[in-house]
Amino acid sequence: MAQEMLVSFLQSTALLTVGQAEAIAAEFSYLHLSKHSFLLEAGRVSNDYLFLEAGLVRAFAYDTAGHDVTTGFYGPGQVVFEVASFFQRTPSQEYLQALTDCAGWRISFAQLNTLFHGHPEFREFGRAVLVRGFAALKTRMLATITEPAAARYESLLRASPDLAQHAPLKHIASYLGITDTSLSRIRKALSQK
Repeated sequence: MAQEMLVSFLQSTALLTVGQAEAIAAEFSYLHLSKHSFLLEAGRVSNDYLFLEAGLVRAFAYDTAGHDVTTGFYGPGQVVFEVASFFQRTPSQEYLQALTDCAGWRISFAQLNTLFHGHPEFREFGRAVLVRGFAALKTRMLATITEPAAARYESLLRASPDLAQHAPLKHIASYLGITDTSLSRIRKALSQK
């Protein structure tokens, strides 16, 4: 299986040469996830850093009432892992589940750290990816406070156009922090524009 998409991702910060990116990509192994299978289950330590090449993964946790709440969606070209569990080596509170058949490139925590220690430019790449993820999380948090649900839904669809086709309405609604009924009204209003 070719790794062109992974190599392009590794070069996305302009910190790695093509040769460095190809050498690092060679340390990743191909992974296929079947629809509904789990990359991570709550209570386990996240050990897989997955670059998703195809498919859709949902992150979710259970609230105090036992309802599952979607905390994230990951599509092609994104990294899928539970960052707190992965780096702190603590049991995860989240699940990572394939909503579709998925394919990607994985590397373990130990392998990733070996690469970080052996390649300072890759360590900088990793830092840049984490900063980008932290900024996106902060933007999403603020949007939850400052933007109406319809604007957040439109923004989500712009960022992930295929999401509405593959993710159940209830998962999208919980990610937006609204009810299924509210999301149905938003979708109806948008379709009439």
